[in-house]
Amino acid sequence: MYYRTKIKDTVRIPPYKFESPINEVAIETLNEQYAGRLDKKLGLLICVNDILEIGEGKLIIGDGATYHNVVFEAIFFKPEQHEIFDGEVIDIVDYGAFVRIGSMDGLIHVSQVTDDYITYDAKRGALLAKESNKVLEEGDLVRARAVSVSIKDESNNNIENSRNSKIPLTMRQTNLGRFEWIEEAKQKSKKVKE
Repeated sequence: MYYRTKIKDTVRIPPYKFESPINEVAIETLNEQYAGRLDKKLGLLICVNDILEIGEGKLIIGDGATYHNVVFEAIFFKPEQHEIFDGEVIDIVDYGAFVRIGSMDGLIHVSQVTDDYITYDAKRGALLAKESNKVLEEGDLVRARAVSVSIKDESNNNIENSRNSKIPLTMRQTNLGRFEWIEEAKQKSKKVKE
């Protein structure tokens, strides 16, 4: 889920940017500093999108920049347990499928793809269901549910760390799976009702 959050901090404005609008420079500087950072409580900071308050600049001896106390609004992505995500399969491996959900990646273990027995086809780079003949490949669009959420330690905070925090997903419930599978299930249930 995406959240907007207010944060207080101090921003450093370098002298060569004094002639630019201060709010634009502050947003740019804060995004360079914080975008892509991972926080256990707040999630992944996507971007700083607005300066709500900016104080008078202060000078520090030996530094030509000004330092301003700011209150800014930032957008965070923090997945919640049991949240439903639409995403794209970005990689298939022998133990499951990696899915891009928002700004992070999820992992669907082979045991969570379908109720069917799954095998890995290395030549195709696909997961194959034995009984139903369902196929899951890179590039497929899927709907999955977060089984649990565990954001890794925030040390070495960067976008790579957020990519390393995989969210365990499942597609074994009704209305989850590859979009084509969901549509097929809806068509079957319509025929049964008629």
